[in-house]
Amino acid sequence: MKTFLIIPFLFLSLTLALSGCGQSAEGHPNMAKNVAVEPPAPLPKTRSLSQEFKAYWYAGVAEVSSYTLQQARYGETRNGEAVLIFVSEPFDTEKQVKANQKGTETTSVLKLNRVRKFLTGVYPYSIMSSIFYPITVESQALKVTTSVQEWCGHVYAQLNNRDAFEVQSHSYFEAEADESFSLEKNILEDELWTMLRINPDLLPTGTLQVVPSFEFLRLKHQPIKSYTANVEVSEAGAYKNLTLTYPELNRSLNIQFRKEAPFRIEGWTETYPSGGVPITSTATLKKTILSPYWQKNSNSDVTLRDSLGLSMQ
Repeated sequence: MKTFLIIPFLFLSLTLALSGCGQSAEGHPNMAKNVAVEPPAPLPKTRSLSQEFKAYWYAGVAEVSSYTLQQARYGETRNGEAVLIFVSEPFDTEKQVKANQKGTETTSVLKLNRVRKFLTGVYPYSIMSSIFYPITVESQALKVTTSVQEWCGHVYAQLNNRDAFEVQSHSYFEAEADESFSLEKNILEDELWTMLRINPDLLPTGTLQVVPSFEFLRLKHQPIKSYTANVEVSEAGAYKNLTLTYPELNRSLNIQFRKEAPFRIEGWTETYPSGGVPITSTATLKKTILSPYWQKNSNSDVTLRDSLGLSMQ
């Protein structure tokens, strides 16, 4: 983040200028009166990473997990598949994209690509979200994007974490066509998926203001903004559950993950009205592999899909 690098420099420059030029009424140097200087913004705190964490997330591979999906849409549940792809990578904090190489403007992020595919009758849905969450410094997600494609058209939303949350949204629906606006910084539901993989103790709890997932907001045509949510973390044997309940939206989300590192996500449920009645979507873990999947792009690598039990993706 460039802001944190610039502010200390400006503060130092201002201090030197005041020290070299300021004089009191008696002409004595370095005795300037009534000079108010605001303190610099605090630098972001760094996270202490265990060797176990580094060995898992910096091994040059991604964690790819497949899930059996039952997705609610138009008042019915649809058979589908979901994939969660977690991978660490360098991120350019100025351009807010994956960095080609490390530099002064890069930081390490844990990226989540969350993919869902299902059929609604004759036509398919394909949904993908990307969340870029910083690993080495304490900060909110730096960027979130979501796209939804189906035969009627497609929609796209992007949030960039700058001085405020800067949001752009595009849709084939007239009421959502092209929007660009800022949001006050509140918790992002999407960032909680990556936060819990780094350290579940970071998860916020209580009655909070939360921006729901872009996937939900676009599918249900709800305004992109924060809503009041009750956030809880509970334990159940070898697992923990992160539960968010949104009274205004009549929606709840429960993410189940393992208590031990690397806190693998076992599945999730999401309940909200669909077709006028509450219906629950469910994702259940099928298989997890560690792979540099971006290199597995030849015809002979198609067998890796069989190992994940994938047919639609």
